[in-house]
Amino acid sequence: MSALALSVVLSLVSAVAYAGGAIVQERVAVSSPDQAYAPLRRPAWWAALAMNGLGGLLHVVALAYGPLSLVQPLGALTIVFALPMAALFVGRKAGSTAWRGAIMATVGLAGLLALVGSSDSRSLDTAQRVAVALVTGGAVVALMVAGRAAHRHPAVRSVLLATGSGIAFGMSSVFTKTVAVDWTNGVSAADLPSLGVIGVFATAGVLLSQASYRGAGLAAPLATLTVVNPVVAAAVGITMFGETFRYGSTGTALALSCGVLAAGGLILLTTERLEQSAQEEARPAQAAEGAEAVTGAVAVAAVEPAADVPLVAEREPAADLEPVADLEPVAAVEALVAAEAAVRDAAVRERMFVPAQAAPGATEGPGPGPTEGPGPYGGDGAESEPGGDAMAAPAAPVSGAGDPGPFLGSPYGWAFLPVAPRDRHRTRVRS
Repeated sequence: MSALALSVVLSLVSAVAYAGGAIVQERVAVSSPDQAYAPLRRPAWWAALAMNGLGGLLHVVALAYGPLSLVQPLGALTIVFALPMAALFVGRKAGSTAWRGAIMATVGLAGLLALVGSSDSRSLDTAQRVAVALVTGGAVVALMVAGRAAHRHPAVRSVLLATGSGIAFGMSSVFTKTVAVDWTNGVSAADLPSLGVIGVFATAGVLLSQASYRGAGLAAPLATLTVVNPVVAAAVGITMFGETFRYGSTGTALALSCGVLAAGGLILLTTERLEQSAQEEARPAQAAEGAEAVTGAVAVAAVEPAADVPLVAEREPAADLEPVADLEPVAAVEALVAAEAAVRDAAVRERMFVPAQAAPGATEGPGPGPTEGPGPYGGDGAESEPGGDAMAAPAAPVSGAGDPGPFLGSPYGWAFLPVAPRDRHRTRVRS
């Protein structure tokens, strides 16, 4: 097997491993949405992590034996392979847009594979590595600054940051190929700076990709990242690693056309998958809202009048109305009840405050005027208190023999007021 064929096989297996790991991780995350660290306690999540590690290792080995302009674009087959694998193992159906994008990406990558030429594996010297690292770092920093300046335009900011992330990931693969080619002849400490650059670019790519998803959704940044990564790596492979295509300039033009076709298919795949995920997440909320809406409609329908009942009551003829009863007897009864209540109130007031008993020898007057003779407070002709104001003394209950009975009072000093007798006689009112 040639080195080119081996790199293609390794790239395909790497893409399958990446796709399988992504599907398993997604299922584990969906099965425990409310527990942050629950996936760490499940063997399936660790199996998915091992599959991702295997995919990364196979990708590195493929870069050591194959050209960047082919291996890196084949890594995008992860999205293509995830489509039938999800339908087969998870039961997730894809729409026509996704299948159309998968076909476009497959045809474009197949054309690129057919046009790529065989070339010897090459590495970059120290000067080239320094130059590439500085140029890449400057481009990534410039895109970060531009994205920060465009904070008022979330879409522009997202695309700028996603472009920087794609460049960082692509150049990380460039340095990975350099180290992999060097290690085919033996591991040396001279590659430690290159390993550090790989770590810096990979970390920057992860951070920028996460920042690009904030505020503008996932479709635009993920599609940008998916396209920029292989394009940058392929451009560096052609310009700095001496990679060529068959049939000269014609083959190069056809390869670029196949790359554009594959990029369009990847964009369709990415956007359709994100739209499907958004619809799946929104479906439970819509079902809940629909249930509430149906409940409300049922409640409203329960109180709506029937179709054959008029909304406005028809006025009946005056001849059909029942005669209104005469209200004069009712008014007479109300007046009589009010008079009885006034009499009872007067009786209560009379028992509460009555004039004191006159002294022996006093003449009885016709009215409740002052009595002659000394009063109970030592006055000389009228009942008066030392303060000068006349007041009624509390009446002592009279016994049956005419002598005043015992004073009924409470131990706290106020007089005991007997309950007024109730008249149990019912007044008959002739209706």
